[in-house]
Formats: sequence, structure tokens, C-alpha cells
Amino acid sequence: MKILVIGGGGREHALAWKFSQSQRIQSVYVAPGNGGTAYDRNLINVPITDIVQLREWAQAHQIGLTVVGPEAPLALGIVDEFRQHRLRIFGPTKSAAQLESSKAFSKDFMKRHNIPTSLYQTFSDPELAHAYVKQIGAPIVVKADGLAAGKGVVVAMTEQEAHEAIDFMLLDGTLGVVHNDGGARVVIEEFLAGEEASFMVVCDGQHVVALATSQDHKRLLDHDAGPNTGGMGAYSPAPVVTPEIHAKAMREIILPTIRGMKSDGIVYTGFLYAGLMIAPNGQIKTLEFNCRMGDPEAQPIMMRLKTDLFDLLWAATDPHQQLLKDFELQWDRRTALGVVMAAHGYPLQPRKGDAIHIKSNDRDDVMVFHAGTIDNNGVLQTQGGRILCVTALGATVKAAQQAAYQVVDDIQFDGQQYRKDIGYRAMR
Repeated sequence: MKILVIGGGGREHALAWKFSQSQRIQSVYVAPGNGGTAYDRNLINVPITDIVQLREWAQAHQIGLTVVGPEAPLALGIVDEFRQHRLRIFGPTKSAAQLESSKAFSKDFMKRHNIPTSLYQTFSDPELAHAYVKQIGAPIVVKADGLAAGKGVVVAMTEQEAHEAIDFMLLDGTLGVVHNDGGARVVIEEFLAGEEASFMVVCDGQHVVALATSQDHKRLLDHDAGPNTGGMGAYSPAPVVTPEIHAKAMREIILPTIRGMKSDGIVYTGFLYAGLMIAPNGQIKTLEFNCRMGDPEAQPIMMRLKTDLFDLLWAATDPHQQLLKDFELQWDRRTALGVVMAAHGYPLQPRKGDAIHIKSNDRDDVMVFHAGTIDNNGVLQTQGGRILCVTALGATVKAAQQAAYQVVDDIQFDGQQYRKDIGYRAMR
């Protein structure tokens, strides 16, 4: 069996790395991949990003299963394209991916199907948006209605921050988020207090298998300071997701979402990620939906997964929707913790071209997953915002944290940024 993983980030490196451990797989291709997947002798990079060209390549190379990592190709309809040509692919269709590609669609969907979420309003007129902020006050959350690579959410602690976010998303034109009708929109939500957690499942359109719980750190700096990012680190499991919270999330959010999509005429297949806000009293609300695995949550989850990933996703793409029905996952009991190392200037203006120096790592409890890296004539260089995710296993959160940071200390590139407190919530 030949496998194709679409994408070039840390999540895709983790998925491809896990696939390469399967005895049932002959070759693992990554398109376009990164410097880390290029250096891995078990993986093969494919320098293609165009959807039609990828489909043609998959046909020509007899790919048995394709797995889509990032959100952009999903929103562009890569699953539809592959399925139209009878290629087996894991991910949601373009219409289903609107749960992530449009914040307005997602919020309206949750309201329509009574899925717990925050109060909100959607605006395309800056003046009306500004007036709404003045009416509600701060703290308040401003989200760009579209894919923004982790830069489209501002948790504004003051009204001034909210007004600046509105202008940035609706007027400046620098975010690059435009809705299908040609105009930019923002969703403005009430601020929710509590603790965030990432709840991810695998769906075949009817049945659901929950992955291990995880929690990420979205702020750039220690103590949750600085701007929001795509994620500066993560760990699994997340102690805040108790068995009671887990059952409630399945009952009140995940299953109603799958049923709601089906009732709206959309069969949801693929990863489904619900960002949870867990209040001190145990109430949960949905912050957002993602239609793929989280990054950097995927890296710790893949480190802990003992089940063959191929078996799981082959079952999830069964056209008869029967193989996933009674599927059970096996997990490493240890904690996995990942520390993201980001480029100078991240998240707004990451610098590219800095040489990366990594000491050889022969530890089987630590993996350095690559994201924004490139092999430039034999020199590993920065090529994006988040560069690496150093992920370690440990008997405790503290042990995993210590193991990860020991390897982080052996990695150098100019302007590197990373948090020094990943996992503090779990230890607290």
C-alpha cells in the first residue's frame, strides 16, 4: 500500500512518521513536505501543491490512501476532486469544511442545532462592528471569517484592541481573508472564561472514534502573554478533560454536529476538532471547529498512539461505513509534550533563510517534528513561522517537559522563539 500525506507542516510530518511505522505500508509520500521529511529516509517528498496535479500524480502512482493535513486544500475541495476520480481519501468535502473555513457558517450551524457556543454577531460593515464593541464592551473576541493561518483570532482585553482588530481584518487588507462573496467579514463573540482543551475525533460519516485529549498554548509568550498564534506547544492527555467532560463533549457537541451536518445534507468524514472552553462549574462551550487535526496537538497525539494509524484511517474511509463502528484505539500511558520553536518575527512577519543547527538525537522518547524548514543545497533553513516541534514522552508531565527542553537546548537558529512553560496548566 502506498500512502500520500498532503501538507508540509509539523502535523503532516507527525502523520507521515506514524504511517511509516506500519508494516502494511510500502511507501509514504508527503506533498510538498519539508526539510524534515526530506531528511527522513522512510519518507518521500513530492513537490506538488496544485490539487488537480496531486490527483493526477496519485492516480499515476497508484496511491491507496490519501490523508489531508492542512485546512486550505480541504477548503478548496481536494476531497471532492479525489473522490470524483475514485481515489480513497480521508478528509471532509468542501461543503463540510465550511465548519472551519467560515466562522459565520460554523456559528450559524451551532445556533441552528443547539450546540453550546458563545453569543455572537457577524459584520461586514466596520462601523456596525465598532458600534457593537462599544455596546458590549471588553473583553471580547474578534475573528476573521475565513482561513487565516492562526492569525485570525484576537482575544481583545480592551475595547481599543477590539477596534484595532476590526480595522485590521476589515480595512487593512493585510490578513488576506476574503469571503466567497468577495467581501471580508468578522465574527464578534462574547468572551468566555475557563480552560481551553482540544477534542479531536475521527469520523466516517456516521461513526465516531475519539482521539486522546490534548491541550495547546496559543499565546506567543510565557504565562499566556503576547499575541495569539497557531500554537506554541501542546501536551496529551489533558487532565482538564475528565471522564465526565469527555462524555459531555461527545453527547452535546460531537455527535450533534455529525447528525446536524447530515440533516443539512452534508456527510461529514475526516478529522473533526472541537475547541472546548471548560468553565469552572464544568459547563462546556464550543470555541471553534477545525476540520483537521490540530497543530501542534497532532505531534503529542501521534507520539502516544500505539494503534496502527493506517488501520484507523482505512476503517474511517470504508465506503460501507462499517469498519469504524467498533474500532478501539490503544494509547501509550505516558504523557507526550511538544515545544514549538518559531522563527524571528513570528506570528506577523516571520523571517526566512536562517540556518538551523540540530544535534543528532538518538533518543526514542523524543522526536523533532519539522514544520517551516527547507533543505537548501544541503543546509537546513527556516522557511515559515513555526519551525520545529520538539516532542517528548515522559512518565509525568514534568518528565516529558524536561526531556523536550533538553533537546530544545541543543537546537540553534538566529531569532528563535519558544515558550519555556509548556505544560504548566497540567502541572498546576
